[in-house]
Amino acid sequence: MTGTTHRRRSRRDWVVDTLIFAFALLGSLLLYDAGEHDPISSDLLAVDFVSGIALCITLWFRRRWPVQLAILGALVTTYSDAAGAATLVLVMTVTIHKPLRATVWVFLANAVSIVIYTGIRQKAEPWGVTIGFSVAIYAAIVGWALYIRSRRQLLQTLRDRADRAETVARLQAQQAQGRAREEIAREMHDVLGHRLSLLSVHAGALAYRPDASAEEVGGAAEIIRASAHQALQDLREVIGVLRAPVGELPQPTFADLPILVEDTRKAGLPVELDFDAPGPLPEHVGRTAYRIVQEGLTNALKHAPGEPVRVRVVGAPGNGLEVQVINPAPNRRTGDGQGLIGLTERAALVEGRLEHGRTPAGDFRLAAWLPWPA
Repeated sequence: MTGTTHRRRSRRDWVVDTLIFAFALLGSLLLYDAGEHDPISSDLLAVDFVSGIALCITLWFRRRWPVQLAILGALVTTYSDAAGAATLVLVMTVTIHKPLRATVWVFLANAVSIVIYTGIRQKAEPWGVTIGFSVAIYAAIVGWALYIRSRRQLLQTLRDRADRAETVARLQAQQAQGRAREEIAREMHDVLGHRLSLLSVHAGALAYRPDASAEEVGGAAEIIRASAHQALQDLREVIGVLRAPVGELPQPTFADLPILVEDTRKAGLPVELDFDAPGPLPEHVGRTAYRIVQEGLTNALKHAPGEPVRVRVVGAPGNGLEVQVINPAPNRRTGDGQGLIGLTERAALVEGRLEHGRTPAGDFRLAAWLPWPA
């Protein structure tokens, strides 16, 4: 198919076109009746009537050829009174839907047709009055059409802005969901990493201690079973959150820190805990402190199983919270692991700081300072 594709006329378009056609037809009949008193031949009156009705019929096609029909209307109105109403509608259509340049050309064409009309119809009124009155009507119609056009453009602009705002909001929501999923991935690393470290330690103990007593084997097996069950439960929670459109992974709290230390002790890692942090701690700061201790204990289980670990968590409102995990690490490298990189980012997010490395005594030290508002 060639040419411009036009949308199918809607029910509203049919109603509007019918009303406009009826208005133009009524106007044509009234103007024709008024023009019968002009000193012109009956043949011209007949052509006037037929031309006016024909131009009214063309209004059904004004959306497809607005400029062409408006120029045709200017030609017909050089001699026809009955075509006046339809021509006004065509001029208005061009003004609303076409560029300003087309409107200017159509207006000038109709202005010229008015001058020719006064010579052909030989009106009783002075030609200046006829021309001035006709031009004023056309100018009023053009002004009204320009107002309608500007109002439509304003509404379209507002709709476009609303669409853009909706798109931006949707993208921001997707970005927020992406950040949430990234946070969930970190939580999965921290939680499952600790659980699996416990499994590894006890499984290794069973493998390398064939002389262990039945009681020791049973205790280690029970810890392995409980840790595996809890790891599976944590994994189910993570998968459930990832599948859901909106949700949060259950987060540990600062109050759970002694429980974490006790579970690590049960895994066979001697932990000395210095815990002195009275007062309400902000939730995000407390959770960060928990994750730092958890990562330190997990690393101790990996790199120095069975060696004593010192954990210090002290602070007060207004002074900040100090978190420190020290353990022997004879074979530990000081390079950044993914867990330590994540901890550094966590500390920075709460406006704290974190450092790690070997002490002069050769131990590995993980330390952080976190803000604690007064």
